This record gives sequence, C-alpha cells and structure tokens, in this order.
Amino acid sequence: MLKQEDNEKITRTGPGTPLGNLLRSYWQPAALVSEMPGERPVKQVRIMGEDLVLFKKREGWGLISRYCAHRGVDLSYGRLEEDGIRCLYHGWLYDGQGRCVEQPAEPEHSQFLGKIRIANYPCVERNGIIFTYMGAGEAPPFPHFDCFVAPEEYTFAFKGLWDCNWLQGLEGGIDPSHVSFLHRFIQEDPREMYGQQFAEEVEGTGKKLSMLVGESYRPDIEVESAEHGLRVYALRQLTEDIKHVRVTNLLFPNAFVVPFGNTKVFTQWHVPIDDDHHYWYMIWYDFAETTDKDTLLRQRLEGVSLPDYRPLRNRSNNWGFDPQEQKELTYTGMGLDINVHDQWAVESMGAIQDRTVERLGVSDRAVSANRRLLLRAIDAFASGAATPSHPISEAEAEQLTGPVAMDTIAANDAWHTRWLEREAERRAASPWAGPLLARQERVDA
Repeated sequence: MLKQEDNEKITRTGPGTPLGNLLRSYWQPAALVSEMPGERPVKQVRIMGEDLVLFKKREGWGLISRYCAHRGVDLSYGRLEEDGIRCLYHGWLYDGQGRCVEQPAEPEHSQFLGKIRIANYPCVERNGIIFTYMGAGEAPPFPHFDCFVAPEEYTFAFKGLWDCNWLQGLEGGIDPSHVSFLHRFIQEDPREMYGQQFAEEVEGTGKKLSMLVGESYRPDIEVESAEHGLRVYALRQLTEDIKHVRVTNLLFPNAFVVPFGNTKVFTQWHVPIDDDHHYWYMIWYDFAETTDKDTLLRQRLEGVSLPDYRPLRNRSNNWGFDPQEQKELTYTGMGLDINVHDQWAVESMGAIQDRTVERLGVSDRAVSANRRLLLRAIDAFASGAATPSHPISEAEAEQLTGPVAMDTIAANDAWHTRWLEREAERRAASPWAGPLLARQERVDA
C-alpha cells in the first residue's frame, strides 16, 4: 500500500505538479495521424489538463493553446491558413510557435502583436503518431527504440479512451500474472483472425499462448533495472526441465513494451487527458512481415465510437458483461476483445485507485518496482538529476534500442541467455532489424 501523499504524487499530472513536470520532459503522443481530418486537419486535444489545438502546417504539425489571447475564443474553430490558425472573432493569426503574427483590426503601425504569444509545443511524427514535447528547454532526441525506427510499412498505430487515471492503465500492462486469469478462455477462442493477441502458438510448445499461461498460472516474476526503465521476466515451469520465458518492459515513464506473438511486439503509452481520464496509444510492429493496416484498423474501429475512440463496451453498459458467456467461453464474460478486459480491470477501480488500502503480493513485484522508480524519478527530476530513458544527446539516443519483448522456451539452466539468443535470431532474420543490427555492430566494432 502507499501513503496518501505518495498516491497523489504519482497520479496528479496537471501543470506545475511534480509528476506533470516529469512527464512533460518526455515526448508524449498527442494524436494519431489517421484521426486528423483530411479536408481541414485541425483537432482539439487535451493533455495533462491543458487544452490545446493541433493543426497541420506546410511542414509538420503545430500545437498551441486552444484559446485566443485576445478574448478567449476557441481557436479549434479558427480558419486554417498556410502556416497557422486565424481566430474567427477578430482575425488574430497564430503560427505554430504560438506567436501572434497578424492583428488586422489593430492600427497598421501597432506593435502590439509582438507582445502576444500563447502556449506552444513542438511536434514530431513517428510511425502514425504525432508526438509532442511539453517540457522546458530543448526537446530531447528520440531514443532509437524499435517502435520509432521500424519502417512505417511494418507498423500500425491506434488509440483508445479509458475513464481512469493513467497509472492504472500502465500498471495493468506491466503486471505479468494477470494474463493467466483476465485473458483466459474457458473454451478455446473460436476466432481465427489477423492480429489477435495470445492466439499464436508459442514455438516449441504446441500450445497457443492463451492456453499456456492459463495452465501455468503461478509464474515466478523477476524484475531488473534497465536503461529504458524496467525489464520484467515471467517464468512458467512447463516440464521438469523446460520453462516458458516471457520478457516484457516498462518504458519509463508511461509506456510498456510486450510481445504479441513470435514476430510481433507493441509499445503502448498511457497519456493523461486529465487525472480521471487518459488515452492509450499503441505502435504495433512486426519483425518479419509488413502489416495489413486496413484489416487492423477495421477490426479496431468495430469496438469504438468516433471521434473520441471511446470503447462501445464501457461502464454505462457494464462492459457488456454476460454471465452465460462467463460460464461457457471467457473468464470475464465481457467479450473476446482482451482490450475490454484490461479496460474493465482498471476502470472498475474508480477514477483514481486508492492505493492506501490495497494489499500487494509477490506477483506484484513489477508494480511495486515501478512505483519506487517513479517516486525516485520525480524527486530526481525536481533536483535536476537524470531520469531513465531520457537521452540528452543523439549519441545517448542511439544507445537506447529495443527493448526486447518476447515469448520463448528454454532449459532451466539456460533461460538467462536463451531469450537473448532467440532475440538475436529474430533480428537477424528481420528485413529491417537485421540491417540495423549489422550497422550497429559495425559502429560498436
């Protein structure tokens, strides 16, 4: 359990809060490229309690305050011009840096516009997501993580709205034991579809991952520090001599990286809208084959309503709970989409979980380790010290690679090295990761 003041410290993200300052010092997803309107690419966004407007410039994207400095009018309805947004009320024009560059109703000789600047944040597009840097000073370089360096055709990006604090969503993603229960099927999943998590057979076992983790529901969990945050091992004893090794990661401060079959992985960020709601953003990437984006998008859109990406199954309809289904097909009784299972778990805790009354066990090692890391990092950042996965130079960014996420099997005495060997094999065979690996090896040599 946590003290109340610590629970506040690791959940409150508004402007000026210690955690808010920390999160703003990292690149954060602001929107999907695919959700920006084609005819008029302008969108209202809210991130960590700040109301902003995102718009397309001649080159790249602009992200500025949603409200005009003049009389507070909503700029998201403004006229999109060549490189800025013009307020409908009096014609003030703002560029992508938040500068007022025209005030047509003011006297021609007026220099008043030079005094006007509203909040503005740089944006960069990476594999289907528009990221923004909302911190002070120069934006850090992007780490060379797989989700950023994979060729666009091998990736897919999506998002979803959850009605709870960001940390609840993140903690669900770094908890390796819940998959044995929450995502279990009473009978085998009847679907055969592309991009289905837990549906692939784990190499060398003859079993789908969903069955394997359901049968081996008491994993040994080990957690270690890494440059990117935390590396988490879930070890399940399959036979007297063989273990299943599942490697997942905390990508500090608000993302995780987990395997999605034998060749696929996804990175998922949990980005506060405010303290009671957040969006998860995902970049899904495949080491072996190009992605079928149209199929993945169609499948994902079937479960949400636009423009907010709100799940159709939610608190208002009890997440679609069906007691007969719970008895006969799924452990949750909430449909076949495991995203909904995760959503229910974290939303059902309430808007902000009261961590002062919880009781953590051995299986919660990753959650406990993350909270300790987060509390230390908040204090470290406030004092000007370094925090995980935060490169300050391009050379440091080049060293932040991976992180490795996979499911494999290994002999009891070889699992520490077998997952690394398996990863090297996967990368060497990859059309895009193989050349990157070879290039990096030449540089290191």
